[in-house]
Amino acid sequence: MRSARFRRTRRAGAFTLVSALALTALAACGTSSSNDGGGSEGGGSTDPTAPLDPRTKVTLTIDCMPPTAKAAELKEWKEDVAEFNRTYPNVTVEGRSTAGQCLEPPRFTAMLKAKSQPDVFYTYFTDLPQVLDNDGAADITAYVNDKSVPLLKDIDPSVLGSLKHDGKLYGLPTSNYTMGLLINRKLFQQAGLDPDAPPRTWEEVRAAARKIAGLGKGIAGFGEYSAGNTGGWHFTAQMYSVGGEVVDASGRKAAFNNDLGRQVAENLHAMRWQDDSMGRTQLLKWGDLQKQIATDKLGMFLAAPDDIAYMVQQLGAKYENFGMGPIPGGRNTLAGGNNYMVKKGIPGDRIKAAIAWLNFKNLTVGKGQFEWARTKADKLPVGVPQPNFWLNESKAKDDAARVEHATMPVANFRTFMDNPVAGKAEPPKAQEVYKVLDNVMSGLLTNRNADVDKLLATAETQVNQVLAHQ
Repeated sequence: MRSARFRRTRRAGAFTLVSALALTALAACGTSSSNDGGGSEGGGSTDPTAPLDPRTKVTLTIDCMPPTAKAAELKEWKEDVAEFNRTYPNVTVEGRSTAGQCLEPPRFTAMLKAKSQPDVFYTYFTDLPQVLDNDGAADITAYVNDKSVPLLKDIDPSVLGSLKHDGKLYGLPTSNYTMGLLINRKLFQQAGLDPDAPPRTWEEVRAAARKIAGLGKGIAGFGEYSAGNTGGWHFTAQMYSVGGEVVDASGRKAAFNNDLGRQVAENLHAMRWQDDSMGRTQLLKWGDLQKQIATDKLGMFLAAPDDIAYMVQQLGAKYENFGMGPIPGGRNTLAGGNNYMVKKGIPGDRIKAAIAWLNFKNLTVGKGQFEWARTKADKLPVGVPQPNFWLNESKAKDDAARVEHATMPVANFRTFMDNPVAGKAEPPKAQEVYKVLDNVMSGLLTNRNADVDKLLATAETQVNQVLAHQ
């Protein structure tokens, strides 16, 4: 979902096309390289494994260019296009800017069905089946190699795996996340807890939540969602954390109506009603828990690291007030992210130009989105633990740069970074499954007399119905 995914990517309201900005470079001879993408385009090698020839004329449309309201991000986009054009002077990048958070799901689906997506379009890891069902993305396997993407070997294979189907690659990552336990360090200290050692088991979470709730003043120890599909998303995260599944390996049968599912459900019900440590306001969705923890009314909840930057930038919180640990239980954690795909059917030169741009903008340590000195100078956050899909020397180099230019106390997130938990992808038909599981979460958190077995059994039947229609 954005997850964390829901948060980062689906938080937007209506999708509105605000503007299209053409950032046109001059050709080496001093004339405009702009063209209509038709007959004037081309001239490069027909070998898909060969990178784009810098002399090749290409016009490339790309969505999710930062809107005018995000002045710093838009400034960096323009700078990156200018630097990219120093290597590829004949590539015209036409950025499309959208209001809100890029794409809104119903409009995204309509765009795919109408085949109106730009050459390079933004998606989420869980969108791959939908994109393929609509024959929307090019197979870029042959185009992506150690020549076109020099750091390919240093990208986490599990991240690239999220963009593959039947061994074929359909996208390149922009960011990734894994969920952990986000804490309010101030409340931990006030409750006599060590903010540098967040709870590592659900038993420890329950005990810590009681102490934090004991501070009074309407403070909750632990928070959970139960509306807007976010409750089901978090129920899934908790199932993963204790080694469970939500959907079985076949992808066609629910897998949570069992001892592990009851363990998760009964623990939440006990925290809400026996301990009174989860607060009395329920039916919360994305944004509600962020407001609570940012105003010192909540001690902890499951989140992805980018919640921290959101709370500082949008809610006026302070970086130093937050910390993170790995997800309690530690068996697995829900993982996700977002990426760009290339429209199926466009010419090979345009695919090569897309790979060249994505490599420069999103997949080069020290450049584009990983140019941390510039990010800091532009007063944007540096030091959030993720996105971080690097391995080997690339990871060491990028981590060092994040620390050097950090705008926040990175030591607060060391427990999360030093104790990585294996990530698991969201289940098939994720949003529909989450909608069903919202009923489990809302039942647990709003009904003192909730029948756990009945809630799980009813949800199992409904999820099986969802999965039967694939």
